[in-house]
Amino acid sequence: MNTSESEVHNLGIVVNSENADRTTEILRTNLRTKKCLPCEGGVEPLTAEQASNLLSGLSGWSLSGDGKSIARSVNCKHFPAAVELVNRIAELAEQEQHHPDLHLTGYRHLEVVLTTHAIGGLSENDFIVAAKIDPLIDV
Repeated sequence: MNTSESEVHNLGIVVNSENADRTTEILRTNLRTKKCLPCEGGVEPLTAEQASNLLSGLSGWSLSGDGKSIARSVNCKHFPAAVELVNRIAELAEQEQHHPDLHLTGYRHLEVVLTTHAIGGLSENDFIVAAKIDPLIDV
């Protein structure tokens, strides 16, 4: 594998410039169809490479500097829209039993942060929930 390619481990797909858009859509669809699994610890967090590969299937999310969380910021039109989005994300999080940190500041600026606290880093659950949050934001 050369430096312009990286293997998407969960699906066995090689991402390169020729198939990047198709691979992103496959990842996004795959993540949205999955269900979060309970995590009580005892498993290793995702590696930086695994996190980067899964991140390529998301829209607008970024990996933290320490590689232990992903985040997406949203500027809502006004305060009621921001609160409505928080409530929609909260409902999804309850369904998945995997909860993001939601930071509403400046009355309309929302930051969504995902990490798996039980393992002190990222798990596939974080990317599943992020993929399911995307359509709530991108309406």
